[in-house]
Amino acid sequence: MAPDGLPVVDVGPLVTGDGDPVAAAGALDAALSSDGFAVLVGHGVDPALRDRVDAAARAFFALPEEEKAEVAMARGGRAWRGWFPVGGELTSGVPDHKEGLYLGTDLSADHPRVRAGTPLHGANLWPASPADLRPAVEAWMAAMAALAEAVLGGVAVGLGLDRDWFARHLTAEPTVLFRIFHYPPVPASEAGWGVAEHTDYGLLTLLAQDHHGGLEVRTRGGWVDVPPDPDVLVLNVGDMLDRMTGGRHRSTPHRVRPSRTGDRISLPYFHDPGWDAEVRPLPLADDRAPDDAASRWDGTSLRTLEGTYGEYLTAKVAKVFPALADGAGGP
Repeated sequence: MAPDGLPVVDVGPLVTGDGDPVAAAGALDAALSSDGFAVLVGHGVDPALRDRVDAAARAFFALPEEEKAEVAMARGGRAWRGWFPVGGELTSGVPDHKEGLYLGTDLSADHPRVRAGTPLHGANLWPASPADLRPAVEAWMAAMAALAEAVLGGVAVGLGLDRDWFARHLTAEPTVLFRIFHYPPVPASEAGWGVAEHTDYGLLTLLAQDHHGGLEVRTRGGWVDVPPDPDVLVLNVGDMLDRMTGGRHRSTPHRVRPSRTGDRISLPYFHDPGWDAEVRPLPLADDRAPDDAASRWDGTSLRTLEGTYGEYLTAKVAKVFPALADGAGGP
């Protein structure tokens, strides 16, 4: 166990094939069945690449607001890509103490879903400066995609499925979203959250942090801090994996305290079902957990959902950016 109580899982055997992948899958299953979070070591992602993304992100967020506004989300249209200022994103209807850059799978104008005006599909908005942001982010997203598929293979084995089950049924064309968040320092006298309590929407989230703390997870024993460690990746379950497993793997609420000591950068990568996938419960042998809708942050029942993942995601993101959803460049 990590000092904070979150399980530490060595996913090296799932990434490289060396060692015992079945044992690694079992450790992963136990971690996600506990509190829906795990600290990943042995992930194989080059720390130099992480530092490169961090440096480019800091350079971008240090620009004057008028320069960042050249890639504002309103310019991204229905793709919902680009920069938003501090307070521009809502969690549970309350502005967050952060700014961010929204990115995803980079699609050209002639892609069928872009031509059809499908929400959250389109081209990324890349700022002119810093020049290294785009190549660094694209390399990072490729590394995260490969790691996410390796981890999902372990999740599948832990659930008694074939290792390639997710790749065959849900993630042949995954919905991929990537965020770069900047939490500027906030005086201790100022109330509010960096990000208020929430769960993630899809299958898995892979998070890289810098050395500034702030992430808190609501475990079964209460809220715990996740100590910042740039060399590990934090993994957590999204709503769709919770739904599929009947609560065996919970999409656990988490939040971020405002930064008090310096400029915090976080890099959450979301690896989710295909847009048109209907996420249904798996035929698992063990008993399912009771519906927790009454205690969830948003009151949503994951047991009674209908429709596609794209429909679920669009409805959720529309609440995060209501101005875009009301027609200011969005659906």
